[in-house]
Amino acid sequence: MTNPAPATPAPAVPAAYFGETVLSVRHWTSTLFSFRCTRSSAFKFEAGQFTMIGLMIDGKPVVRAYSMVSAPWDDHLEFLSIKVENGALTSHLRNIQVGDTVLIGRKAVGSLTVGNVHQGGTLWMLATGTGLAPFLSITHTPEVYERFDRLVLTHTVRQVDELAYRELITALPTHEVLGEMIGDKLHYYPSVTREAFATTGRITELIRSERIFQDLGLPTLHPERDRVMLCGSEAMNKECRELLEARGFTEGSAGHRGSYLIEKAFVEK
Repeated sequence: MTNPAPATPAPAVPAAYFGETVLSVRHWTSTLFSFRCTRSSAFKFEAGQFTMIGLMIDGKPVVRAYSMVSAPWDDHLEFLSIKVENGALTSHLRNIQVGDTVLIGRKAVGSLTVGNVHQGGTLWMLATGTGLAPFLSITHTPEVYERFDRLVLTHTVRQVDELAYRELITALPTHEVLGEMIGDKLHYYPSVTREAFATTGRITELIRSERIFQDLGLPTLHPERDRVMLCGSEAMNKECRELLEARGFTEGSAGHRGSYLIEKAFVEK
């Protein structure tokens, strides 16, 4: 009787990463998914930051920058990703299963944090696609509701079923821990560009036409009372930046507060 061949050992996790275990996977659409994994107690981050995540592929780490969906106080990590058929990472990451090991960078970075914009007034978080991720972390952070009079979270996608986390966001005011603090401070404003929906159009169109302000009952954007965070496609970021700077907004950065911030590390592959 021959003995079975020994199982091939899993590749060692490089020292620059934590090896975390996948806890759950959710496929929102054929091109969009999210997953949760364990979190090392040594991994610290601020809401809005990102880290490098990935997989060992052919014995080598393949990683990309992803913002944390989870809040800094969560005991797990959660990420939102698109599926790219031939993407170096996502063509593999899209197939992960519960129990698999993912690589998580040991350091969180990024300036898309509330400490880098002026306090007070209204905090506008403008997202397209998976750019929603850092804002989910921010809206689940108690201190944010102490820093600003109100929060507006916009999410623009092509099709209605791409409005990931829609039910979770609309239920936040009833959250057992955060609900009382959130109250009526959080306004969620989803829009769709390629299907019929209550609100259609790109966020820049909705700002220029002033429809968003009419719908929410808020005054138009002004740098003295509004702070804006941007996380989306390169085209959206560029157009919004031009729109904001034409209105007198100034960009903030790590260690320098401004009236708007932009995430430059948004990754689509």
